Amino acid sequence: MSKQAVSSNKHKRLALWLGVGVLIVASIFIIVRASASRPSQDSSQTLSGSIPAVDAQDWVRGNELAQKTLVEYSDFQCPACGAYYPVVKEIEKEFGSTVRIVYRHFPLTQLHKNALTAAYAAEAAGKQGKFWEMHDLLFERQATWSENANVVDTFSGYAKELGIDTEKFKTDIASQEVKDRVDRDVKSGAAAQIQGTPTFFLNGKQIQNPRSFPAFKALLEATD
Repeated sequence: MSKQAVSSNKHKRLALWLGVGVLIVASIFIIVRASASRPSQDSSQTLSGSIPAVDAQDWVRGNELAQKTLVEYSDFQCPACGAYYPVVKEIEKEFGSTVRIVYRHFPLTQLHKNALTAAYAAEAAGKQGKFWEMHDLLFERQATWSENANVVDTFSGYAKELGIDTEKFKTDIASQEVKDRVDRDVKSGAAAQIQGTPTFFLNGKQIQNPRSFPAFKALLEATD
């Protein structure tokens, strides 16, 4: 083979390797840019958006001046919320005046046909000073009313048990004022990108749901 042919082959191989190198560098550049543009999946990142500060319209249980605030977005018909109900009650009992507990409505209407009406019932009871009493009764009897076709009559019966004016209760449960109050919570939950219930926020930050009361207690104790 002539020197000229050998030189030509060398130039071709060099050009080939240079081309491969350019492709590799370009591929790495594309991958890095794509990775930078994707949102992080690190579990340490914020779990949701922010929620509104607690105000006079919220339903608050416990010491309103407590340094620790636990906000629960919940659905009265949700089985998981029903399971957490006694846990939250135990927190209230255990921590007393050091924690304030806030309930906000987030009925999952596509899954639970009576959840929205239950939220209205709690608000209607609240207009007569019995929100928390109705709240407790709805969770304690969740299995009874969840699939009830005449749920307003059932809730009216609960209202009567609680000493509520049932005629006013029936008017309030259908009122725009009550609907707007529930919708206020739903909108704030949606803005915070809540995906399910219950969802808890401790001092304004969403937390992973503790699996038991002891785990919840440890979390609260570790929070300043």
